[in-house]
Amino acid sequence: MAKILKPGISDADAYAADVKVQEIVAGILNDIRLRGDEAVRELSIRFDKWDPPSFKLSQEQIDELIAQVAPQTIEDLKFAQAQIRNFAEVQKAALQNVEVETLPGVILGHKNIPVNSVGCYIPGGEYPMVASAHMSVLTAKVAGVKRIIACTPPIKGELPAETITAMHFAGADEIHIIGGVQAIARMALGTETMEPVDMLVGPGNAYVAEAKRQLFGKVGIDLLAGPTEVLVVADETVDAEMVATDLLGQAEHGPTSPAVLITTSEKLAHETEAEIARQLETLPTAAIASVSWRDYGQIILVDSLEEACIEADKIASEHVQIMTADDDYFLENMTNYGALFIGPRTNVAYGDKVIGTNHTLPTKKAARYTGGLWVGKYIKTVTYQRVLTDEASAMVGEYCSRLCAIERFWAHKEQADLRVKRYGS
Repeated sequence: MAKILKPGISDADAYAADVKVQEIVAGILNDIRLRGDEAVRELSIRFDKWDPPSFKLSQEQIDELIAQVAPQTIEDLKFAQAQIRNFAEVQKAALQNVEVETLPGVILGHKNIPVNSVGCYIPGGEYPMVASAHMSVLTAKVAGVKRIIACTPPIKGELPAETITAMHFAGADEIHIIGGVQAIARMALGTETMEPVDMLVGPGNAYVAEAKRQLFGKVGIDLLAGPTEVLVVADETVDAEMVATDLLGQAEHGPTSPAVLITTSEKLAHETEAEIARQLETLPTAAIASVSWRDYGQIILVDSLEEACIEADKIASEHVQIMTADDDYFLENMTNYGALFIGPRTNVAYGDKVIGTNHTLPTKKAARYTGGLWVGKYIKTVTYQRVLTDEASAMVGEYCSRLCAIERFWAHKEQADLRVKRYGS
């Protein structure tokens, strides 16, 4: 039976924090609905101290910023984008249009059509999330989206050159320097200076995620990407240094990022807790990671790998790092995760930055019902029907007429009856 050696924050406390965020975001969205660009600019000044003549960068500004980026960084960005593009193209190739004659004279099919416009949010703030440009903008481009708007906040009043370079290389049609809820609302609702988009994608803080949640329906969204999560499933085959490193690698994202260890080894559990304390003494981001580990970190002791798999599926974590004597057992049996990182040679940072899979993934147990952002998220699979012969129309019409009568949809029935009358023998 699973035993919790270190508990995290209570569900009640987490819910109270969520409610507060919901109220703040609702007020901001309503202000922007009513006052448009005026409200957006006030919010930009208030939160980012940013008041440019135009939030949209000109091509000249973009070129000047790219020229400031070190050649090695340019090479690294292009390498990462090549990996992500390659995998996205393979995924897109797996999406096929279909057409089939289901009955004599009855043709059914579906087509895969990219959405027309997407707003991509690339977080900044404490950490410039350069890789999010690859994950959102580039995959939209591979999908065939016609209009791609990319937004990122300034960092301490400066333009983030590396992020803007990544946005440009990924294929953004417009780059806007604006952050937070105001960026999300401006793209979704539209203002005097921006036409609204059809879909919002990209990660962000709790306020950005909540803005996407409240705007869903007005626009489509990729998923609700809240604070990042990591679950490490490990046994005695791995050491505490590696486990602690992989937990803190995500805990540093923010003070509300859950980092969880499930292990069959009580010795590893205690050694990992001690090793985390040791690493926090020198980790440059310890001020954030230590709070995250204190409030949201958990250690769960289980009796077997089978029980570890059951507990892991209950947690349904965004990132799941597997380091056990039988890693393939989890690949074959786990059902609830955003992305799986199999064996000690890989890690979440690889997936976050460069290896080729997408790092925008489901959090807060959403992995129970959805995967993460990928090229297919930008594509609508829509159906069509065609009846080729009189005989087929009359035959289907007879069935349809009787079924409509059961439901008492009389005008529906008339549609079917007319075809039976026109095309029947």
